[in-house]
Amino acid sequence: MNNLLKIPYSSKLPDLLNLSTEKFEQEATMAMAVKLFELKKISSGMAAALVGIDRVSFLLSLHDYGVDMISISPDEISVDLENA
Repeated sequence: MNNLLKIPYSSKLPDLLNLSTEKFEQEATMAMAVKLFELKKISSGMAAALVGIDRVSFLLSLHDYGVDMISISPDEISVDLENA
């Protein structure tokens, strides 16, 4: 069973962004999914499912939000190189 999240917003907001109500709600859902992925709270697969697209499409759209597909710290790279 899926839950539904309701977020109130001004009816003027989609117009201000030059978007239809449907497109605005899709963009808001995508922004939430991207942020949760960026914070490493959910996987790319879970984020894609939240938005209703496939995982590859989700990953390819991350650049539109300034988010990297892969986020590895310098320390993680060093450890990986040492273990290689």
